[in-house]
Amino acid sequence: MTASWILDDVDLVQLDILASRLALVLKAGDVIALSGPLGTGKTTFARALVTRLGGEGEVPSPTFALMQRYETPRLTLTHCDFYRLQPAELDELGLDDAVSEGVVLIEWPERAAGWLPADRLDIVVDETATPNTRRIVLTGHGSFEERLARLKAMTNFLASTPYAEAASRYLQGDASTRAYARLVLPDRSAILMNSPRQPDGPPIRDGKPYSALVHLAEDVTPFVAVAAALRERGFSAPAIYAFDLDQGFLILEDLGDRVFGSEAGRGHPLAELWGPAVDVLAAFADKGPPALLPIEGHAPYRLPALDAEAMLTEASLLIDWFWPALHGREMPASLAEEFRALWRPLLAEAAQSDLGWVLRDYHSPNLIWLPDRAGIKSVGILDFQDALLGPLAYDLVSLLQDARLDVPEALERELLARYCSARGAQNKSFSGDRFVALYATLGAQRNSKILGIFARLAKRDGKRGYLAHIPRVARYLERDLAHPALAELRRFYAREFPAARDLPPLVV
Repeated sequence: MTASWILDDVDLVQLDILASRLALVLKAGDVIALSGPLGTGKTTFARALVTRLGGEGEVPSPTFALMQRYETPRLTLTHCDFYRLQPAELDELGLDDAVSEGVVLIEWPERAAGWLPADRLDIVVDETATPNTRRIVLTGHGSFEERLARLKAMTNFLASTPYAEAASRYLQGDASTRAYARLVLPDRSAILMNSPRQPDGPPIRDGKPYSALVHLAEDVTPFVAVAAALRERGFSAPAIYAFDLDQGFLILEDLGDRVFGSEAGRGHPLAELWGPAVDVLAAFADKGPPALLPIEGHAPYRLPALDAEAMLTEASLLIDWFWPALHGREMPASLAEEFRALWRPLLAEAAQSDLGWVLRDYHSPNLIWLPDRAGIKSVGILDFQDALLGPLAYDLVSLLQDARLDVPEALERELLARYCSARGAQNKSFSGDRFVALYATLGAQRNSKILGIFARLAKRDGKRGYLAHIPRVARYLERDLAHPALAELRRFYAREFPAARDLPPLVV
């Protein structure tokens, strides 16, 4: 299957912009066939693409060497020029290896027609009646058909905004299918979020997929609604400059690069970052969500509730993915039911306790340090499209038991006390003891979920880098299970799961 996109009267500036847009969607294994007569600008386009991928230095034409390899920060690109290729040379070039390592861009691809894969992007550059412009035809073959349509939609969306001529730079995303880019103009920048609607997966219970059971966002509507509500309450969520709810494109305020995780890695004391972030969560209790969140030009959005069944479904990822990774087989049904029976009363109580904002991913990858802003505004908040109405302790656990870096237990206790003190000052009926018990319950629930997710990412998706975080998460889980309110649950975990220090290699 194929799909084409025709661009007329493209000048050098627009050619560079096209290269910067294409650079956002490329991935290892892609092949681009770049055709056109001599002198039409094929090599100019290739150079722009290498540069937009982050390549530095000179980008020579590989006419005589046939292949030129570039190691860019994001991926490897091999630029080929087969104008002088002899048929006997094709098998000796190692094109299959180049594709397995990154992207292959081929000028004069017709000389390698027998090798070209069925899944590829063809780009034809041709002259026009105007000397300094070109006609460009992009054709997606196979799996590239849908990706080309997405690239076209993204370009059309940007064309309707003040960032139509902005250069775009890829930004590393997260474990989701969302993608991000920084849009750069001479006097300002913004962030492009590319978040296509997520189709429901297979039903796993009561005819519903996992995303529906745990109330995950399937489009960008919740992000737009929650961002506006947070900003209205004085929090530093990014402003939204433009959005397309149907297509899933947003242009956001650029809050910078001082992500908490990176700041901590550079030696910034955790207490100086995590303290203000705790203050934000305490303010959440005083500035809760409305029943309906308005969206300009659209129907209002109702925040879903983090109910007990959703939390049980999440916690059950531990027995669905982590237990089998430990034992090499599925957990017996009787043990699985024992696990759920222990959790149900704990989660039923948690679902009714101390309710307010639950952003769900309030931790180091999603928080930005903004030292030029005062008070709660000094913490930029990035990721909240899965926000719910639920127990306020959930996000505090996310922050103080960060899955991606070590939060010392002493600091966790200090900041937990800071939070409880702030809440007590807000409301004299606030009980620190009840809150700490709720914190332990939700910590055990969340860390059980994360262990299951990381095992799933490694097993199902081949993302084995997440395995490195498992011992840390297991240690957090042990902290939570030590609370007296979780004694029965602790005995089950002690019986069925090894201690963090004794974890064996997982079967993934």
